[in-house]
Amino acid sequence: MNQHMPAQSIAFTDIVAQRRSLGSRIDDAVARVLEHCQFINGPEVARLEADLAAYCGAKHVVACASGTDALLMVLLARKVGPGDAVFCPSFTFCATGEVVALLGATPVFVDVNEETFNIDIASLKDGISVAKKMGLKPRAIIPVDLFGQPADHDALAEVAEAEKLFVLDDAAQSFGASYKGQPLGTFGLATATSFFPAKPLGCYGDGGAIFTDDAELAETLRSVRVHGQGSDKYDNVRLGLTARIDTIQAAILIEKLKIFPGEIAARDAVAKRYNAGLGNMVIVPRVQQNCTSVWAQYTVRLPGGGRDEVASALKAQGIPTAIYYPKSLHQQTAYRNFPVAEAGLAVSERLSGEVLSLPMHAYLDEATQDRVIAAVRGAVSA
Repeated sequence: MNQHMPAQSIAFTDIVAQRRSLGSRIDDAVARVLEHCQFINGPEVARLEADLAAYCGAKHVVACASGTDALLMVLLARKVGPGDAVFCPSFTFCATGEVVALLGATPVFVDVNEETFNIDIASLKDGISVAKKMGLKPRAIIPVDLFGQPADHDALAEVAEAEKLFVLDDAAQSFGASYKGQPLGTFGLATATSFFPAKPLGCYGDGGAIFTDDAELAETLRSVRVHGQGSDKYDNVRLGLTARIDTIQAAILIEKLKIFPGEIAARDAVAKRYNAGLGNMVIVPRVQQNCTSVWAQYTVRLPGGGRDEVASALKAQGIPTAIYYPKSLHQQTAYRNFPVAEAGLAVSERLSGEVLSLPMHAYLDEATQDRVIAAVRGAVSA
């Protein structure tokens, strides 16, 4: 390559390559919706819910408008509100804490494990103690299966049972992963996921879903999804939302779910090659024993500093990176006045200064992977 020619940029998440691989299937699926014109709650919505249930083994699936709505709907259904404490990891996207605060409840931020980036059980117990001292009523835990890897669901269930809390699993980044051989979507009271386009299973707009084995909760969620309707849409029996998924998005997801297992395997292969090529240069992510990840992000740590310099060097070579998350929730303006675990959130704060996510998708060929690996090794060495 001519040294004066700029390096060709590669995609961070290649939705275009996926679109090409799907061929006419998406066009045909959308055309069927355009033919019947049932754009709200068309037949594809129920079909998608059935397909998702079959995929992960949950008894009930309620598709909805976004991952954030999925979380909010469960909290609404369980009447979480003022005076209640809900425990959330601080190292996550804002939606996890946002839905709690929107209902007037108090998010209590706890720390994460620096190996898995997921909720730390000792810090969770610490946070519960803080909430009780403040006179708040502990109600729920919202663990996050961050970057595609499951949280420690056995330990979470033990704490939840001891404290009489319910678990709402935030699997926005991790649908398709498994914990001890059991697919996510089957842990706690309910699991929420997102179908944002960049997610491992994404639609072409916003979308989400809730998974539960609780029939009564599923029935309430279907009411909450449409303004809290009762026997008909003009009989509103509870406060609700406009949180339906569009039929077109459901039709798209039906097709994408068919190729999803192969895409997960491809992502896992990319992660293994990254780990092999980078393991002696940076701290690479490790999947916990008996778990699988869908690798929503491939996130390394640069504990020695120089993250910005590494990111700039990669950018100059046409390799995009991202930082998830430059500030943990308790450090952000909207959330800094909410309580935190008494021992502090040192790991979350440290990770926010160290993490760097590299290109990750199912269509990243080995030559491109090698280019990323070589560029990271060169940038870190420099």
